[in-house]
Amino acid sequence: MTTAASHISRVSLLRLVLTILVPFSLCYFLSYLYRAVNAVIAPDLVSDIGLDASELGLLTAAYLIGFAGFQIPLGLLLDRFGPRKVQAVLLCVGAFGAVLFAYAAGKWGLSFGRMLIGIGSAGGLMAGFKAVTIWVPEQRRALANACIMAVGGLGILSATVPAEWATAEFGWRGMFIGLMAVTVAVAVFLYLIVPERPKEVAAKPDAGSVFKAIGTIYSDPVFWRVAPFVALTAGSHVGVQTLWAGPWIRDIAGMDREAVAYVLGLSAMGFLVGTLVTGYVADWLGRRGVGLLTTMTGFIVVFLVTQAVILFEPVAMTPLVWFAFGMFGQAGVLAYPWLAQYFGSHLAGRSNGCLNTLVFGMAFVSQYVIGAIINLWPATAQGGYQPVAYQVSFGLFLGLQVLTLIWFLLGAPSAHLRREAT
Repeated sequence: MTTAASHISRVSLLRLVLTILVPFSLCYFLSYLYRAVNAVIAPDLVSDIGLDASELGLLTAAYLIGFAGFQIPLGLLLDRFGPRKVQAVLLCVGAFGAVLFAYAAGKWGLSFGRMLIGIGSAGGLMAGFKAVTIWVPEQRRALANACIMAVGGLGILSATVPAEWATAEFGWRGMFIGLMAVTVAVAVFLYLIVPERPKEVAAKPDAGSVFKAIGTIYSDPVFWRVAPFVALTAGSHVGVQTLWAGPWIRDIAGMDREAVAYVLGLSAMGFLVGTLVTGYVADWLGRRGVGLLTTMTGFIVVFLVTQAVILFEPVAMTPLVWFAFGMFGQAGVLAYPWLAQYFGSHLAGRSNGCLNTLVFGMAFVSQYVIGAIINLWPATAQGGYQPVAYQVSFGLFLGLQVLTLIWFLLGAPSAHLRREAT
């Protein structure tokens, strides 16, 4: 490569990072910050509003209802209008939800505000993935997606010790007003700096072909070999890490609020490390002929083992096991670029949206059902939840994940899965 060509390549890479990866990474940062912050402010919500475990799970999961319910429309909008316009509008919806949440007086107002936040955050990752399919070469998309996801790890990290500090200084309501202002600023920044692709924006399929494409995706047998496995593992991870990890650390390990925030911070750091490692390893192995789904399966098996260890409630290993939980919990992200290639880039937004609907639908189910199961046991003398309740609820979802792993492996010899996208 000549010096001039090398310079152009460096400039192009820098422009890609600044105008695509940075803006959409900030969106995913906010998405995960909003998603995870209730794990820290849960004691305040319980004391201020008077919630039991089931109500806390439902209120927190309202974010996931809005998030999951908007995934199919999101895929249509991304494929039709492009990620720039769609994501800027959604951020404004999320900012409005944050204001409602900050001023709500009861559980229903809080739930509605959080549902709007979920809708506004729905494109945090998918818009970035769509942008990657537009601007990033096919063979480097797994790494680019991992870079965006890694910034989401910073969002989880911000939802731990920094969120605990902000809550102590300004109260949880004041913190959400601050989040609203930041969300609007990111929306303006994204709209101004991200370029449009006229070719993508001009591609406006009619409604019939749009819904036919969704039907094609949801009727594909290969999709249903991959999707349950990814949905159960990634969804359960979201449901636990963004709410029930905090109470577990408090009740099982006996830690105070500051220590809980610290361990949640370690788990968030694990998420950050894990997404980068997953993307790098998938990129490295892919160039050596190992498919994305094979790499994904290896990482998820480690995640299943980590959950099995948590069931034994290893107090002395609390920081380590929750770091590992965060590190391996989202390995299913490797299925997104695989599906985008399997169905074609013109269906990338819709195929990813179809999968994301299942992932966050399962996140909602796990978050609410775990709370409902925990509520079956009386509170402890300290006002916490019973250890056996965690074992039963966490164990239920671990068992379901193992079943989906078996289902996935039984379908692996099919011709389609052997033609893995690399």
